[in-house]
Amino acid sequence: MDVAVLGGGNGAYAAAVDITLRGARVRYWRRDREALGPVRDAGGIILKDYEGERLVPIAAVESDLGAAVRGADLIVSPSPAFAQADLARALAPHLSDGQVIFLPPGTFGSVLMVRVLREAGCTADIAIAETGTLPWLCRKHGPAKIAITTRATRLPTGVFPKRLEAHAFARLDAAFPGAIEPIEDALSAALMNAGPIIHPPLIIMNAGPIEHFPHWDIHNEGTQPAIRRVTDALDAERVAVREALGYGAPHFPLADHYSADGDEWMYGNLAHEKLTDSGDWRERLVLTSHRYMREDVALGLSFIVSMGAFVGVETPVAAGLLAIGSAICGEDFRVTGRPLSAVLPDIASRDALAALLTEGF
Repeated sequence: MDVAVLGGGNGAYAAAVDITLRGARVRYWRRDREALGPVRDAGGIILKDYEGERLVPIAAVESDLGAAVRGADLIVSPSPAFAQADLARALAPHLSDGQVIFLPPGTFGSVLMVRVLREAGCTADIAIAETGTLPWLCRKHGPAKIAITTRATRLPTGVFPKRLEAHAFARLDAAFPGAIEPIEDALSAALMNAGPIIHPPLIIMNAGPIEHFPHWDIHNEGTQPAIRRVTDALDAERVAVREALGYGAPHFPLADHYSADGDEWMYGNLAHEKLTDSGDWRERLVLTSHRYMREDVALGLSFIVSMGAFVGVETPVAAGLLAIGSAICGEDFRVTGRPLSAVLPDIASRDALAALLTEGF
C-alpha cells in the first residue's frame, strides 16, 4: 500500500515511521523544503520508543505535494486543524477517485476539506476519515528524530461521506491494524476529539505559570484536582451534545484516560503516567499562539458550543473557556474559530445535516 504522510510536526514524523514499519511504502512531504534536508540526509527518521533507538528508512521524501499524493491509497495528515483549508486547496489538483484521507484528529475537518475541495474545482470522489486523537503520544527530539511514548490502541473513527466508509476502513485498517473502531459518521468522530476537552482547561487555567516560567509541564504539575474537575464538567457537555444528536456509547470519557482501572481509553491504561514520566512535555509554551489555544480552544470549543446551540444543549463550561481564551488572545473565537456555520453555512436542520453526512456534497 502506498501512503502519503503530510506535515512537519510530531504526528507526521510518527506516522511516517510507524506506517513504514507496518509494511507500507511511505511518501513523506512537508511544505518546508529546507527542513526536509535532515530527513533526506539521514535516509529516514530516527525512532526512539520502548524497543530502543533505530533509523527507519522512508521510501520517498518529497518536496513536491503532487508527487507525494498522486496515486496514494491513503493520505495521512496530522497537521493542525487550522491548516486544513489551505491543505485542501493545495491538494485539489492532485486527488483522484477512491483515495482516502485520514485526519487524526479532525475537528470536523473532513467535511470542511471536502467543501473546500469542491470550491477549488476538485471533483474526485474521495473519503475523508477523522478520529478522536493523534495515534501517538510523541515529541520530536531533533530535525530527523521522533520519540514515541505510547501508541493509540482504540481510535474511534468516522468517515465523510458515510457511503464510502467500507472502502475507507479497509485502507485505515491496513495502516493501523487493530486500532480503528468504526463509529456512526464524521460528526460523531468530531465530537470524539479529545483535544478540545483536555487542552483548553490546561492551557487557560495554567496561563499564569505558562507566562511566568521558561518551561512548564501542563500535564504534570499543571494537572491539579481543580483543573480535572473542570475537564470532567467540560466532557459532560460534549457527551450531552453527542446524546442529543442520537450518538450512542461508548463516548470515550476523558476520565478513563486518567484512571488506571476504568475502561480502556484511546491510548490504553496508564497513558497519562507514561506521558508525564517521559518529561517530553516540559517545554516552553507561547500562550497565545500554542496549538492548544489556536486549535483546541479557538476551533474545537467554538465547534462544541455551536453544536450545543444547534441541538438545544447548554454548554456553559465550553462557552466560558472559549470566552476566556478569546480575551487572552484579543479576538472573538466564536467568530474566528470553527462554529458549525463556518463549515456548513447553509445547514438549517438536523435532517439536512444527516443526509449530507451520509451522501456528501
